[in-house]
Amino acid sequence: MNSGFLLEVSLLNAWYERSHVVQGVSLQVARGEIVSLMGRNGAGKTTTLRTLMGLVAKHSGSVRFDGQEYLGEATHKRYHGGLAYVPEERGIVPGLTVRENLALGLTASRDRNRTAQRIDEIALTFPRLKERLDQDGASLSGGEQQMLAIARALMAKPKMLLLDEPSEGIMPILVDEMFELFKRMKAEGTTLLLVEQNVELALSISDRAYILDQGRIVHEGSAAALLADAAIQEKYCSV
Repeated sequence: MNSGFLLEVSLLNAWYERSHVVQGVSLQVARGEIVSLMGRNGAGKTTTLRTLMGLVAKHSGSVRFDGQEYLGEATHKRYHGGLAYVPEERGIVPGLTVRENLALGLTASRDRNRTAQRIDEIALTFPRLKERLDQDGASLSGGEQQMLAIARALMAKPKMLLLDEPSEGIMPILVDEMFELFKRMKAEGTTLLLVEQNVELALSISDRAYILDQGRIVHEGSAAALLADAAIQEKYCSV
């Protein structure tokens, strides 16, 4: 039975060596939603995203994506199943052009025409990248590199995007562009799970939010209600 949730996480635990970083996290993201995962630095937000993507070796619990259990699946299988991840460090490959970095998002495709066509489609959404397709990806500004990382994740037309701190170290004008892009992505049917230090901005585009504290979910509710609750923001989200 289709529950209406694209992502269903139940009692998720994750460890780095002996450190129990994610402790019994349960959350759901419906198709077409933007959901924010909030909390202070060190709360377990990045580890949660990495575990969802299969990048943390020691874990337990359940991660159901599009009706399938994903916790035991390899990262590449999750990606080809429609789950994509944009890490905070972006992962732009130096020495490769913007075009070549984008092509990495379709590594399973041996159809060069399909790859070239998809790059052309993506370039229409990212005009800053369109102007720089033959430029070394590592030479872009921080904001442009973030756009490139997001664009590369979108190459395979994922059903859901996991975004880790997309506004980190980026000029405000590019942050505004990026969040307008997220709203367009939602309107076009892409689902987003967002970790973002700019609480007000993240909540302004989100449907719902969860707050993590010391690896546990301590609050969940509508983004609008959390945006209006300064006390909870101060308690759990202030730096």
